[in-house]
Amino acid sequence: MPVIDVHTHAFTHGWLELIKRKGGVYNIQTRPDGQQEIFRGNTPVVIPQKGHFDYDLRIRHMDEAGIDISVVSLTCPNVYWGDEATSCEAARESNDTMAQAQAAYPGRIRWFTSLPWQYPQAALHELQRSCDKGASGVMVLANIDGRSLTDPMFAPIWAEIDRRALPVLVHPTDPPGAQLMDMTKFDLSWSVGFMFDTTLAITRMIFEGFFDQYPNLKLIASHAGGTLPYLAGRFQKGNEVEIPQRRQMKRNPIDYLRHIYYDCICYSPATLEFLISVVGADRVMFGTDWPHQVHDTRGAFANTAALPKAQCEAVRAGNAMRVFGL
Repeated sequence: MPVIDVHTHAFTHGWLELIKRKGGVYNIQTRPDGQQEIFRGNTPVVIPQKGHFDYDLRIRHMDEAGIDISVVSLTCPNVYWGDEATSCEAARESNDTMAQAQAAYPGRIRWFTSLPWQYPQAALHELQRSCDKGASGVMVLANIDGRSLTDPMFAPIWAEIDRRALPVLVHPTDPPGAQLMDMTKFDLSWSVGFMFDTTLAITRMIFEGFFDQYPNLKLIASHAGGTLPYLAGRFQKGNEVEIPQRRQMKRNPIDYLRHIYYDCICYSPATLEFLISVVGADRVMFGTDWPHQVHDTRGAFANTAALPKAQCEAVRAGNAMRVFGL
């Protein structure tokens, strides 16, 4: 069986320069260790690494690790900053580079498109353009400049994604209020805030009946779903005591948790085993988070190797082959 990495990131120098010139609240700061990092105000967001920009280096890493296909995506802060022209320029810059990489490395690189979600008509145009260029799915942050993914303004975009039955990688960023919650120190915006961002976004989708409205979505919750698996029992109890007139979802919360997909990035074999015990091995896919400083290529292989053979093969390749039609 091949190995398919569905959670791995790529930047472009043009995208980074655009942030420097027109990033608004986003800025570049130098860390005590000398590395440059993208901040939202004073909240750390992401540290660009050489591998984000270098596809030759990526392919060497894939060959050395034993990864056959990488589905690359832009990560936070994505393209949700600046005016419409800036957001669209950032999306085109990233998407065109990924399309070029797919053409340069056929059979090895696939990609998630990034869209200027704050401008729905422009986002629909970019979605069409990206799909024409070979995008395999859509990448979206768990909040779009502070807006919930279930905000009515995004409905036309979700409707088109649902019509196309595209995989969607939901990736966290710093949650609204990160500074108020004192998450700027010790990378708490990453270790805690990111998990909170993903968990809140998808919990809201579940309880608002989002997956009933868009049944064809193949949603992938980053980082093993944040804390979603751990909260499954709490969701069930909350649903039991909900006022019937206020209930919007048609099924039980656990059914929706078993409807979406997850990557295996959790840094712990026990956590991965627990995730599978809650949602099933057929809902989990292989991911590394390469080339972020916190990537876990070695751990992803070790943790999946500890699973029973059939589960290991499903996580490393079988599920992604089905979801992405590979």
